[in-house]
Amino acid sequence: MPPDIHDVFGPAVAALDAQQLRRHRRVVSALDGAMVQADGQPRLAFAGNDYLGLSQHPALIEAARQGAARYGVGATASPLICGHSPSHEALEQELARFVGLPRALYFYAGYAANAGAIPALVERGDALISDALNHACLIDGARLSRADLTVYPHNDLAALERALIAARGARRRLVVADAVFSMDGDLAPLPEMLALCERHDAWLYVDDAHGFGVLGDGGRGSLSHWGVPTDAMSSRLIYMATLGKAAGVAGAFIAGAPAVIEWLVQKARTFFFATGAPPMIAEALRASLQVIEAEGWRRERLLQLHTRLVSGLAALPWPAPASQSAIQPLLLGDNGTALQVMAALDAQGIWVPAIRPPTVPDGTARLRISLSAAHTSDDVDQLCAALLAASARPPV
Repeated sequence: MPPDIHDVFGPAVAALDAQQLRRHRRVVSALDGAMVQADGQPRLAFAGNDYLGLSQHPALIEAARQGAARYGVGATASPLICGHSPSHEALEQELARFVGLPRALYFYAGYAANAGAIPALVERGDALISDALNHACLIDGARLSRADLTVYPHNDLAALERALIAARGARRRLVVADAVFSMDGDLAPLPEMLALCERHDAWLYVDDAHGFGVLGDGGRGSLSHWGVPTDAMSSRLIYMATLGKAAGVAGAFIAGAPAVIEWLVQKARTFFFATGAPPMIAEALRASLQVIEAEGWRRERLLQLHTRLVSGLAALPWPAPASQSAIQPLLLGDNGTALQVMAALDAQGIWVPAIRPPTVPDGTARLRISLSAAHTSDDVDQLCAALLAASARPPV
């Protein structure tokens, strides 16, 4: 007889506990600024991706309220049936203009965007070349595509070029990379990658989940940060960014050449087989774009806070690799140490998540410190003082 389901998954969960790899959800409510209530207790949070502090912005809340009053709270169907409202249409046009690409397509979630778009762009017989530290949704999109997959060492341009040369016989060649890597906070060298794609007749798919809103002129993202001329490169470039992080709301979009976006409309299964996001979300995002561009002080504060954080972390015994983003990792090594330091901070009313495998490679467990424009200098000083106190405690 087949094993009882409880006999299979009960021991499997216990094995996660033994490896200190089991995750636990907290019930979280926003309070004020960077303060949250987690499982009923107030916490100063360095845990989320609300980099510009927009998730509680009055203009976004009011836009969502008015959108709900006008359109209701649900899209009722997929975008190709009747789930594409005037709000969605306006949002896509405004997103395309914002990032300087010809056309944009809005998805209800970033994971869905990557998992649907990549298999629509390449398939069996094509070549897909992926950075070793890409996010899980890029990895899953690559697997779903069934293209021949090559993984190159992180940000290794020489290895990337060798992979492109080896893939010359493929019908299509697609290079896939995060623009800002979510667990390290470092940047992909996009200008050099685009040049390699031009030289070897390949396309570049860029996931700018953690750069959009934070980097570049007016928060236009990593392409702007690097000075990439999007008008000249749009035939090589497929640009994706999420809207639930710095933009403070939900969803994602893909932008690029009109023919590419139209193909995704027709072939990205996570787009046309899923109910569209509520129009009120699109209205909140339209307001978010205006705030991102107008309130540049939020990006300036992020930069100031990051400089202060790096200075404070220098006194710790753990390495803090250089980051050019709102993400700052603190490498602790083993899972137990990461959980102990997280617990020590939690006891002082500070929430910084411990990140463990498989999210990061074995032996690189860390605290992932996320900064927000909602933080203050005093918040950062409080975190650094708590980390210093935790570093002085002997391991349990």
